[in-house]
Amino acid sequence: MPSRPTVRALAAAVFVFVTLCCSVSGSAAEPSEAAYVTAVVPLADRLTRIDVFSPSMNRSIELTVYRAADPARPAPTLYLLNGAAGGDGGSSWFDRTDIPEFFRDQQVNVVVPFGGAASYYTDWYRDDPVLGRNRWSTFLGRELPPVIDAEFGGNGKNAIAGISMAGTSVLQLAIANPGVYRGVASYSGCASTSDPLGRAYVKSVVDMRGGGNTVNMWGPDSDPAWVANDAFVNAEKLRGVDIYISSGSGIAGPLDTLDGPDVAGSPRKLAEQLAVGALIESATDECSHRMRTRLDDLGIPATYNFRETGTHSWGYWQGDLHDSWPLLASSLGVSE
Repeated sequence: MPSRPTVRALAAAVFVFVTLCCSVSGSAAEPSEAAYVTAVVPLADRLTRIDVFSPSMNRSIELTVYRAADPARPAPTLYLLNGAAGGDGGSSWFDRTDIPEFFRDQQVNVVVPFGGAASYYTDWYRDDPVLGRNRWSTFLGRELPPVIDAEFGGNGKNAIAGISMAGTSVLQLAIANPGVYRGVASYSGCASTSDPLGRAYVKSVVDMRGGGNTVNMWGPDSDPAWVANDAFVNAEKLRGVDIYISSGSGIAGPLDTLDGPDVAGSPRKLAEQLAVGALIESATDECSHRMRTRLDDLGIPATYNFRETGTHSWGYWQGDLHDSWPLLASSLGVSE
């Protein structure tokens, strides 16, 4: 297996051409009306599917909610964002992690939105022929929280976490919607979006993987929206938010084996995890270390989990969720 510096060097060159499925807005439109519930489908004990109509996107968005341990008492909300696939194809928090078991005794509503593949969960300038209308910052930051609070007894306290693409988005969302999220956790994300490498990362997800066009999202490279959405540049606006940032090194770790949770005995999956997953994680690791330096320079405290090993895969993100929960719980006022 290549050494850590070698993997990082490879990542910088290769990441722009490959991206794994798991992996402040351009022109945000004010919603003309309030969002509202269009469907509620009980799935299991404390587990509910809910569809919420977004006025800004003019469509209903599907979400899965795991209710707080005591529905009779007000509870805060933890939003978990999926990666570049938007939760499609079984690549979502409820499909790939142990949310019901881990949060069984916690007084928190856990909400996972579906959709937004390759969108960076941001507000786009205009509709995209392939990816459609995306006003995710408006939806997640303004439209959705009051609906969740009303439907599930929320107390107005929110935190947000995300993986890969969404590990970038959660930092952007906290900046674009000040005061909405008390805590934010970025797992294997890249805060930078406006420098050449950051733009290349974004385009590898939106253009190459998603088939969309970043010009419809934030305009050409010279457009100020690229800088406005750069959490590295705008890190000062994260002051006062509880922050958690994690990544692996890209070097094969304890979950990168044939019996690993994301491999399930498949040599093909293991090879992909050790190749593509290693390169991507090495790149996000570099980004995450740079963000730590940036926050340190600004005197903004944060909690970091930089693993010596580990690829870009769900098994490690489940561990990150567990590891970051004490910080997020504290930001939400939840007693573990």
